[in-house]
Amino acid sequence: MPRLLLVNPPIYDFTAYDFWLRPYGMLRVAGMVRQFCDLEFFNFLVCSKRDEWGRGRYGSQEVSKPQVLKDIPRNYRRFGRERPEFRDLLRARRFDVALIQTSMTYWYPGIREVIEDLRELQPSARIVLGGIYTTLCPSHARSLGPDLVIEGSRLDPLWELLSVDPGKGAPYWPPEYADVGVMKITEGCPFRCTYCSAPLFWPEFNARPMEDSLDELARYAAMGTKNIAFYDDALLYRADQVLAPFLEAAIKSGFSGRFHTPNALNARFISEGFANLMVRAGFATFFLGLESCSPSWQDSTGGKVSPAEFEGAVQRLREAGAKSITTYVIAGHPDSEGQIPEDSIRFANRCGTKVLLSEFSPIPGTADGLKSRSWADMREPLSHNKTAFAIRRLGPERMNRLKALARSLNSGLQK
Repeated sequence: MPRLLLVNPPIYDFTAYDFWLRPYGMLRVAGMVRQFCDLEFFNFLVCSKRDEWGRGRYGSQEVSKPQVLKDIPRNYRRFGRERPEFRDLLRARRFDVALIQTSMTYWYPGIREVIEDLRELQPSARIVLGGIYTTLCPSHARSLGPDLVIEGSRLDPLWELLSVDPGKGAPYWPPEYADVGVMKITEGCPFRCTYCSAPLFWPEFNARPMEDSLDELARYAAMGTKNIAFYDDALLYRADQVLAPFLEAAIKSGFSGRFHTPNALNARFISEGFANLMVRAGFATFFLGLESCSPSWQDSTGGKVSPAEFEGAVQRLREAGAKSITTYVIAGHPDSEGQIPEDSIRFANRCGTKVLLSEFSPIPGTADGLKSRSWADMREPLSHNKTAFAIRRLGPERMNRLKALARSLNSGLQK
């Protein structure tokens, strides 16, 4: 039986926070092969303390900034468990294959660190990378020296490497995730927003089989999980066919945990009925994707939602009893002049929501990624860093003013 090491690597960045951040894809893969492999999971990203909704801060240490980020007036840090802990594991056990989860393209220094330790201490282990970074920047990922790079969701090369034919398997959720879970009941998004990479991973929108989603929920319930975050890109699309029956079944089952929506909800689809159903089913947080209140900017970037649709959705959520509503507003977009972020922050506040600035990260393969070449070398993933790009696009003073405006308006809202 192959000995498979699963690794969720450390993060090198200016900021990092456990916003229900989990290696979802890797854990799904692990669930498919757990009957064929001896699995061990090393998670660099653990928190010593979490809030009531399962979020928390990572331990970190300040490190030297890479040369490409030297101009950014922020401290650069390594987030996660200390490197010797991982090296001790590699000295104590032997593994045939190491599967490393990747996420943001500009977090690759953490992946490089893991590969260096594996090559030194486990020279015979085959190293596999998969996830967001490998799909968006496959050539760069190969330059780090793994044995296999998985692009997108095609897993046949991994099955061949492991000599398994997994078919369909149940998810594998490590014990430390008992209090916090993540899940998806759909894949893909029907919209084509110019700043989003979802279509690069899932060209079409599809619902997962309902029995699979309900089985995952039942597993979480059996583990005593209190908080579940949805990772869907379009959770409310065709909600009458997908989300509604899922939530009705969750209510009927007596599930008492809380649901969260860190991926932006499309306010266009929040009807009175769905607002009431979501609150009744236990949604504790609602994160809405406004990005900008400018109709012309919305039209030019995909036409996801209008100001009127957004305002109506917030009102319906409030009337349904929603307590925590937060609006994402993009800061540092290449078309910031037309986006008018200051006006968007004020608009979201007038609607009665808190504002969370979403610093823009240019994504290779997207229309807005092409527009970003004046401020970022798209061939170097470190240039995709959201903090760095937003500062280069708007300047540190304006970014500080935007953050101060959001903080000030947020503090004026009732808790």
